Amino acid sequence: MLNSFKLSLQYILPKLWLTRLAGWGASKRAGWLTKLVIDLFVKYYKVDMTEAQKPDTASYRTFNDFFVRPLRDDVRPLNTDPNILVMPADGVISQLGRIEEDKILQAKGHNYSLEALLAGNYLMADKFRNGTFVTTYLSPRDYHRVHMPCNGILREMIYVPGDLFSVNHLTAQNVPNLFARNERVICLFDTEFGPMAQILVGATIVGSIETVWAGTITPPREGIIKRWTWPEGEHEGSVALLKGQEMGRFKLGSTVINLFAPGK
Repeated sequence: MLNSFKLSLQYILPKLWLTRLAGWGASKRAGWLTKLVIDLFVKYYKVDMTEAQKPDTASYRTFNDFFVRPLRDDVRPLNTDPNILVMPADGVISQLGRIEEDKILQAKGHNYSLEALLAGNYLMADKFRNGTFVTTYLSPRDYHRVHMPCNGILREMIYVPGDLFSVNHLTAQNVPNLFARNERVICLFDTEFGPMAQILVGATIVGSIETVWAGTITPPREGIIKRWTWPEGEHEGSVALLKGQEMGRFKLGSTVINLFAPGK
């Protein structure tokens, strides 16, 4: 009964306006009120502030500053073996496996379309058919910067407008085509493992998606697909990122989906 009520709210509530309101509030400097909100958030979600470079909540001017807080260098040692991929985010792997032609597993008994996830870009989708995928869910308590699983050179970035459903376990099991419906930013890289897509999926209350090379991608939310491309190889103006290097961030949390080519 409670789950049915929560799902109904996903369709009834004005998610875009709630997200805009949350983004506005999270960017405001409100002194003691900001600290109070952060302290309550830390207590409710059991956030481990000992991992942060600034463990004192009073050091954050806004809630957004707290939410994208950097971690101490020693708390996430990087595996330097070039044959091993690292996690793109501080989250939980909710699904992983093989892409069956055009189908990606969303939850038990629920698939969604690879091509739809990639905004109908069949040429990009062809790179990943019968490849592998990993879906990483970031809960509110997690560190919300996104990093590179391996060295990569950026080839293409696509902003896809969409819904702002929550992306938790409940919605993954009950909202059809969840990740292909929500707002997202698709980043295509050339890597030593072949082409790799790293997709930052928005959700309710996710006030902003950013990348290190372009800054804030959303907002504004203009309702149109936007595409940027870069030539092959390293050259002046190229975006080359190292394994473990930050590539983007969420202001409030969501999901990262990685796609890899078959045989890689």
